[in-house]
Amino acid sequence: MPLELIGITVLWTFLYGYLIVASIDFGAGFFSYYSVLTKKEHRITQVINRYLSPVWEVTNVFLVFFFVGIVGFFPDTAYYYGTSLLLPGGIALLLLSIRGSFYAFANYGARQNSSFLFLYGITGLLIPASLSTVLTISEGGFIREEAAGKVRFLPWELLTSPYSWSVVFLAVVSVLFISASFLTYYADKAKDGPAFETLRQYALFWSSPTMVASMWVFMALSRHNEEHFQNMWEIAWVFLLSLACFLGAVYLIGRGKRLGWAFILVMLQFGFAFFGYGFSHLPYLLYPYITIHSGLTHSNMGWALVISFVAGLFLLIPSLLLLLRLFLFNANYVQGKK
Repeated sequence: MPLELIGITVLWTFLYGYLIVASIDFGAGFFSYYSVLTKKEHRITQVINRYLSPVWEVTNVFLVFFFVGIVGFFPDTAYYYGTSLLLPGGIALLLLSIRGSFYAFANYGARQNSSFLFLYGITGLLIPASLSTVLTISEGGFIREEAAGKVRFLPWELLTSPYSWSVVFLAVVSVLFISASFLTYYADKAKDGPAFETLRQYALFWSSPTMVASMWVFMALSRHNEEHFQNMWEIAWVFLLSLACFLGAVYLIGRGKRLGWAFILVMLQFGFAFFGYGFSHLPYLLYPYITIHSGLTHSNMGWALVISFVAGLFLLIPSLLLLLRLFLFNANYVQGKK
C-alpha cells in the first residue's frame, strides 16, 4: 500500500476514535444539563458522572494525534487550512478550555453550579459544530487561491451554504444519538432502571434526526460537490451497510435487549459512513488544491510518522481498553459500589 494511503488511513482511524469517544463525552454533558432543566437529574446524573470521571482526560488525545499527524504527513494543509480555520478553530479551543475548566473544578462544586452546568452542556453541542467546519471546508468552494498565491477564506459562502449547515446539524444530532446509545447500555450495566429508561427514550428520540440529517447531507453534497457525490454512489453498498446497522441498533434499543450489541452496531453505523465518506473523498484533502499525492511530505519523514503513529495507536488502544476494564466495565464501579 502506498505511503500516502497508509498515512491517511492511520489519521482517519484516530479521527474516528475521537468521533466515538468525544461524542459520548459531549452528549453526556448536554444530557446532564438537560436533566437539570427537566428536573430529572436524580435519574441520570449518577450514571453520567460515573462514566465521565475516569474518561474525560483521554478524550482529546485522539484529536491531538490527528491534527499533529495531518500537518506532519501533508504540510500543505497548514498553509491552506490555516487561515480558514483560524476563527472556528479558535472557537473550538476556547470551548474545549471552558469544558476542561468544568472538569478541573468539578470536585469544588462545579457540578452543582447552574452556570457551570450550562457551559458544560452547551459546549457539548458547539464543539462538534465548530470542528465539523473542517469537513465542510474540505469540499471546496470556501477557499480561493488568488494570483499571487495568497489563500483567501470566504466566510460568507460558508455561513450561507446549505451544505455547511447540514454538516453542522448532522454533527450535533450524531453526538446526541451516539452518547444516548452508549449511556443506555451503561445504565443497563449499572442496573439503574430509571436512568436506563430515560436514556433509552433519549436514544430513540435522537435516532430520527440522525437519519434526517444524514439524508440532508447527501442531498446538499450532490449540489455542492457533484464529483464527490458520484464517488459516494460508486460505493453505495458501504452506506447501505451503515443504514442496516442503524436500523439494527434502533431495533435493539427499542426492545431494550442486547444493548452492548446495539452500541456496537452504532459504532459500525458511523464507522461504515465515516470511512466510506473518507474513501470517496480521495485523493483530495481539499478540493481542488490538495491531494494525498501532491501534499505528501518527504518519504523518509512519512515512514517515520507512520511508525510513530501506529506505535501510538497500539499504545493508546490497549490503554483505553485497560481503563474500560478497570472502571467502566467493572461491576462494582458501574453500580456505584466504589
